[in-house]
Amino acid sequence: MSLRAVLAEAERELAAAGVASPRSDAESLAAHALGVQRSHLVLHPRIDPVAERVLRAMVVRRAAREPLQHLLGTAVLGPVEVAVGPGVFIPRPETELLLEWGVARLRHVASPLVVDLCTGSAALALAIAAMRPDAEVHAVEVDPDALAWARRNVAAHGGRVQLHASDLRASDLLPDLAGRVDLVVCNPPYVPDATPVPPEVRTGDPAVAVFAGPDGLALIPAVAARAAALLRPGGAFAVEHDDTHADAVPALLRARPEFRDVEEHADLNGRPRYATAARR
Repeated sequence: MSLRAVLAEAERELAAAGVASPRSDAESLAAHALGVQRSHLVLHPRIDPVAERVLRAMVVRRAAREPLQHLLGTAVLGPVEVAVGPGVFIPRPETELLLEWGVARLRHVASPLVVDLCTGSAALALAIAAMRPDAEVHAVEVDPDALAWARRNVAAHGGRVQLHASDLRASDLLPDLAGRVDLVVCNPPYVPDATPVPPEVRTGDPAVAVFAGPDGLALIPAVAARAAALLRPGGAFAVEHDDTHADAVPALLRARPEFRDVEEHADLNGRPRYATAARR
């Protein structure tokens, strides 16, 4: 059967289900079913019956708002692809700007020491390790389900990240690194509890990795305190936050005497998304 016809039908089905990017998702699923890169679909004018059945089954699941990344089994952040599925937060494109900012701050640092708090799938830590092969990268996660995915991803990428099963609020977290770290990054839970979220987030991402109390700030003060303890003088810190936190998170960082040069940054859609600072 013509792949173009199958894609058109899949796009209509996904659009009717309210999927935000029906054409892109249909093409991604078709590429997965055919075992090719999405950019190579043009080389496959027809789809064989087996691949068509696989594609149609995945379209039904995507129309039911199962996350695209769960169907593909992977998600991409910067230069790395990681395995994802139920029990772990799916990396988002918005985090790539935080990634780029952090790596840029390491430009003139030889063999940098980096810590990723609330690592989840370990995507951010692995992306930094891939972009700076000379870095020593540590990643911290407390949730056992997320840790299982992080371990899988770290192993798949050659063990380039040192993974720590610990709560970032623990007073004895990474004592050997205190005052030595060049960069601390964090994409913590930050969505206020009452915020409506898309079905993919509601059913695909674990609530513990998304929601953070009535104002979404339940964890960020602890993240800031841990970063302040880990960073060397002049070390850099970046934390992602909700788009309602444009004033609250920078104010929280400015209230800590350890930080200077606090700045707010927008995401790819121009919304407030992450704050940065340097250690005095």
